[in-house]
Amino acid sequence: MSEAQTADNGRLRITLVRSVIGRPGDQARTVESLGLRRLHQTVEREDSAAIRGMVNKIKHLVTVEEVASA
Repeated sequence: MSEAQTADNGRLRITLVRSVIGRPGDQARTVESLGLRRLHQTVEREDSAAIRGMVNKIKHLVTVEEVASA
């Protein structure tokens, strides 16, 4: 994608609100690949199809907010 397209897409603020203990390994790896390591930690990621797919897989463990890019 070009820089102009990613700027239009904005960003997602993702917060881990449920533990990965007792969850399948692929869900724990998805949480880790997003950069989340502990409960209530928040990260911002570019809004892309790949990130939205990961969030959809663990939607029961996280909260997501759309953030306008600066």
